[in-house]
Amino acid sequence: MSALVNPVTTWSQTSSVKDFQGLRSRSILPISFYLSKPTKKPINFSSNTLSAILTKEETKSSEKIPTFDFKKYMLEKANSVNKALEDAVSLRDPLKIHESMRYSLLAGGKRVRPMLCIAACELVGGDESTAMPAACAVEMIHTMSLMHDDPLGKPTNHKIYGEDVAVLAGDALLAFSFEHIAIATKGVSSERIVRVIGELAKCIGSEGLVAGQVVDICSEGMTEVGLDHLEFIHLHKTAALLEGSVVLGAILGGANDDEVEKLRKFARNIGLLFQVVDDILDVTKSSQELGKTAGKDLVADKTTYPKLLGIEKSREFAEKLNREAQEQLVGFDSVRAAPLIALANYIAYRDN
Repeated sequence: MSALVNPVTTWSQTSSVKDFQGLRSRSILPISFYLSKPTKKPINFSSNTLSAILTKEETKSSEKIPTFDFKKYMLEKANSVNKALEDAVSLRDPLKIHESMRYSLLAGGKRVRPMLCIAACELVGGDESTAMPAACAVEMIHTMSLMHDDPLGKPTNHKIYGEDVAVLAGDALLAFSFEHIAIATKGVSSERIVRVIGELAKCIGSEGLVAGQVVDICSEGMTEVGLDHLEFIHLHKTAALLEGSVVLGAILGGANDDEVEKLRKFARNIGLLFQVVDDILDVTKSSQELGKTAGKDLVADKTTYPKLLGIEKSREFAEKLNREAQEQLVGFDSVRAAPLIALANYIAYRDN
């Protein structure tokens, strides 16, 4: 099995579990207090004057620290993505294949991957419309990867349209994702569009998502699966497409190479975080709470982070990944970074 996990890989393990045992709490930055110089003459304040000053100071304070409504942001972006997906994959001949594509693609969901793509683009100065074709493309690929499963709360595609059509519909979504980026992306240089297409192909191919799936399949029935092996699977199977989502948005938004790499590390951390939290939820929540069958990893005797580290150490590892992800956003505009910070916390603290 060791041959399957190549230690020299283009997907570096930036958040290696090896470092977890050396996890140390980080010091909190000191807060400096600046006191104004005393006035030479005493000033008499009436209650009205003091009230006015306090109100003014509160207004200043609220202006300095704008609140971010993450729920509103998620709803707005999900609605925009849903509309764009519906427009992109319209009903046309051959009717059956497009019905099958739309059946799974428009089944709903949180649209986390498109949101990451759009938020990364906006972080570096781009806008939603620039990132939307790529955002739709990553959701098409995510849907394709799920079409042989039943995670969307609806009868699986191949039960409605037949296995042959369902497989072809998945293939069509994969192919169309690249076409959609190429023909629908506006206001971006051809050089950046080609770079985005190459990045997407790499993150889902034999060194990305597929690599994780293959190693996962070949690991079934293995009695000993270590942390390095488990991390390889999830960095590729789960984190790869999340990484691609963020990097695509950053490139389309005009990010320089240093910014792209910072955001790549951010995405890799939250991608692994996503899986660690998934593993924890599988053994700590009920099927009703999760909206899917709980404890299935335990029944299948799959190797998970709680199985190798225990629940508490897995939670500590999740906190470490979230913190290291958000450290990559230091230096970016704090207001524009708010959606990515909120998305990281959403992934870390979700209940299902």
